Amino acid sequence: MRTLILFMLSVLALPALADLPKDMPQRKHGLWDITMEHHDGRKMTMQHCVGAGTDGVAYQAGQKMSQKHCSKNTMSREGGKIVAESVCKFGGTTTTTRSVFSGDFGSNYRGDIHTRYDPPMMGMREAKQAIAARWTGPCKPGQKPGDVSMPGMGGRGPVNINMKDMMERMQR
Repeated sequence: MRTLILFMLSVLALPALADLPKDMPQRKHGLWDITMEHHDGRKMTMQHCVGAGTDGVAYQAGQKMSQKHCSKNTMSREGGKIVAESVCKFGGTTTTTRSVFSGDFGSNYRGDIHTRYDPPMMGMREAKQAIAARWTGPCKPGQKPGDVSMPGMGGRGPVNINMKDMMERMQR
């Protein structure tokens, strides 16, 4: 469950969001293979069907969450990279995150995310994740924008959720 929560927070930090300034990159619509590797060597691979409105909804939900919980939430260009930084308070823990994204966002991108927790959250003082994403083509038949498929936990079948629907529910 912690991996799923961290993944969702990482998705909120993605720089390819519809409501960002025009000079920020947009993810190409279609199916993306995304691999997230944690600092302890754990890997999780998933597929995300990106389409109209998926990134904009995530951005809006992130902005709403940021207004409630964050004293800092910035995104800027540094050369050919996009840097997102935030300082947020969840419960009694302050999270300080720096994310650096690079790539063309039409065929691939990479993100390096470093978060510090003070005091530790669920026993963690810090977390580092690397995200590597690759566009593979159109979404699969039956998929709709926002669909995410990831391996099941504990040997169960795949977990399928729709991030767009989940983010829209969070906004209510």
